[in-house]
Amino acid sequence: MDKLIAAKSEPLWNTNNKVISIIVGLVVLLFALPLVGLNSFYLHLFIMIFMHAVMAQSWNVIAGFSGQISLGHGAFFGIGAYATSFFYMEYGITPWVSIFFGMFISGVFAVLIGISFQVVFQRWDLVGAASGLWVTMTPQDSWIALQFHKSKLPYYYIFLVFFLISFFVVWVLSRSKLGYRLRAVRDDPQAALSLCINVSNYKIIAYVISAMIMAPMGSLFAQYILIVDPDRVFNIEISIIVLLITVLGGIGNVWGPIIGASILIPISEYSRIYLGGTGGAVDLILYGLILMIICVFRPNGLISFIPKNILERKKQR
Repeated sequence: MDKLIAAKSEPLWNTNNKVISIIVGLVVLLFALPLVGLNSFYLHLFIMIFMHAVMAQSWNVIAGFSGQISLGHGAFFGIGAYATSFFYMEYGITPWVSIFFGMFISGVFAVLIGISFQVVFQRWDLVGAASGLWVTMTPQDSWIALQFHKSKLPYYYIFLVFFLISFFVVWVLSRSKLGYRLRAVRDDPQAALSLCINVSNYKIIAYVISAMIMAPMGSLFAQYILIVDPDRVFNIEISIIVLLITVLGGIGNVWGPIIGASILIPISEYSRIYLGGTGGAVDLILYGLILMIICVFRPNGLISFIPKNILERKKQR
């Protein structure tokens, strides 16, 4: 607790060489992976892993760093999806620009949150009400419109880049003065308050950062499926699966959401393919069973299987 309350930032270059090797190796592998000839399904699978890892990382900032629980985090995903699609369809603004509008709007709503987004958007005629928005398709692949019809490969790399950026941002945050103060607020709000750390303000800051990480995934997902409706992008299942991925991987660790998404999303996709059509929701039962086992035997998540000296810098005496 003394380390957290002191809130000292840790130089970024003081990193375990094993961590650097792991990160560099994973990045090279992920960029080279499509070269082996992944088919459309596996490209989609990795896209979903990248997307959900970022979403879980966003929730990790809230729960793992500041100790808050958000069960409506999918709202920021929906805001990002609607913002990008609306500005593109109504004003022709490229998603590469409007994605930042979604981040800004999500950040504002993170401060003002307290309403049901799904109900509001279902009745808002400007954005299609319950019918949602059907993004106008371009006749051919377009980087400006962020639409690719011939192959999922461009989407793979776009989601991969955002995945790497979000991981880096949260990694820097975890080692910064702000990160230590957030964890101090999480562990002992009264002690943090006694050291003049404004608990309320720091919780809001964590919420805003989390929302701005979440929103781009909604923006990119909207361009990926080209359909945006309240039931799809404001679905409570989004918030739940993000929570479960983080819990499965390990809350409070930047590697937790990545591990959780890498395990849970393939299981979810394959179980949905092979078991989802049975009508008995066997895939959801399997999903819940795995989580129960992890919570009982590994309450700290799958990250607890990895020795700490691999992911953490060795302390210098």
